[in-house]
Amino acid sequence: MSQKFNGKVVWVSGAAQGIGRGIAEYFAEEGAMVALIDIKVKEGNELSDDIKSKGGTAEFFYCDLNEETSIQRSIADTVERFGDLHILVNNGAVNFVKCLHEYSSEEWDWQMNVNLKAIFLSFKYAYMHLRKHTSSHIVNIGSVSSFVGQAKTPGYIASKGAVIMLTKSIAIDYACEGIRCNAVCPGITDTPMLKEHMGRESDIRERLRRVPGGQILKPGDIARSVGYLCSDDSAGITGVSLIVDGGYLATAEWKGGEEV
Repeated sequence: MSQKFNGKVVWVSGAAQGIGRGIAEYFAEEGAMVALIDIKVKEGNELSDDIKSKGGTAEFFYCDLNEETSIQRSIADTVERFGDLHILVNNGAVNFVKCLHEYSSEEWDWQMNVNLKAIFLSFKYAYMHLRKHTSSHIVNIGSVSSFVGQAKTPGYIASKGAVIMLTKSIAIDYACEGIRCNAVCPGITDTPMLKEHMGRESDIRERLRRVPGGQILKPGDIARSVGYLCSDDSAGITGVSLIVDGGYLATAEWKGGEEV
């Protein structure tokens, strides 16, 4: 094990399951001290225990990304527990599958708060800690839906598109302070959110027919991309959106299984 993040403190939102869990496990395996940020108490504590049982360092902190005070407290708790903060991973998100006219105002605000405003707030309260280091990192998790539309997810698409532009803004304004900010945009990944969105396995298989790589991604695939953007291997890279999608966005037309 390379332990490339030994001594680093990483804050990961939406860490209790799916991509967030994969990211948290990756950083713990690489020697980081990981703050597991989520609203899911049972799953968060179970993940913390699992990481510790494997020799890693992690702590679960309850956080509702819809509430500013909860985000502020999670940052403070992280620094109090681990003594510092080097990396922010904004992964937490919600998705409502319905047409725009079916949304309530409360649902729209909730989705924008969790998917977008929480990035602003996590940075706002982490900034004083991140700026102390020669090099600090923020990775915001976007989506292929940051670039193209999909049916019946208007709030998700709007928020994930905005994530890309906010990422660029942070990168520009804070590069002079050694803070790099990038986005990772996953394609079809094996997560509970995918199953909630797509429903039937047959629908997921049909979606995969549009992916040249032909395989569903795993949370660990996304995690390694996040790790790359937080390492010296990506020095000089800031304000970019790294698409990890098996080639999904590379083509307008694709029929799975065709030979060249």
